[in-house]
Amino acid sequence: MEEEVEKCVSLLKEGKVILYPTDTVWGIGCDATNEEAITRVYRIKRRNEKKSMIILLDSMQLLPMYVQKIPLIAWDLLAHVTRPTTFIYQSACNLPGKLVHEDGTIAIRIVQNDFCRKVIRALGRPLVSTSANIAGEPTPQTFDKISQDVISQMDYVVSQEQSTSVEFKPSRLIKFLDDYNFTIIRD
Repeated sequence: MEEEVEKCVSLLKEGKVILYPTDTVWGIGCDATNEEAITRVYRIKRRNEKKSMIILLDSMQLLPMYVQKIPLIAWDLLAHVTRPTTFIYQSACNLPGKLVHEDGTIAIRIVQNDFCRKVIRALGRPLVSTSANIAGEPTPQTFDKISQDVISQMDYVVSQEQSTSVEFKPSRLIKFLDDYNFTIIRD
């Protein structure tokens, strides 16, 4: 795994786009601070740039770098989540505008997948994560269901976990409304 992590980090630092396993479904990803790479992910997915994408962090201690005001309840929820959960925060900062929704929110998941954690930690920056499909098409639940069209546009496809046949599902999605309130958008 260590060689795979090093390869990914090297490519991500060059602004490349990778296909990689996450704690939910396979993701198309890049360095979340590289605007050119983010633009390329939108092109590959044929996704409207007004639709923001999520970012992955390896630790909740990094949240203050990308969220101006973290709701008080967030710390409790983050400490107790047991399944992949993406949280939508009200005030994004230090990220390219293309990743931030027009209302100023940003979707962030603290990864539980060991491979993702190691890549993010070694890169020292968050990763973009978006499902490995063309916008509007079904999300592939396993690696073998990812279209050749998507695979052929990647700079690198991670070999880790390709043979895993377990079907994963997208993360739970929770949006913070204020310091004490939230709403579940997707369970």
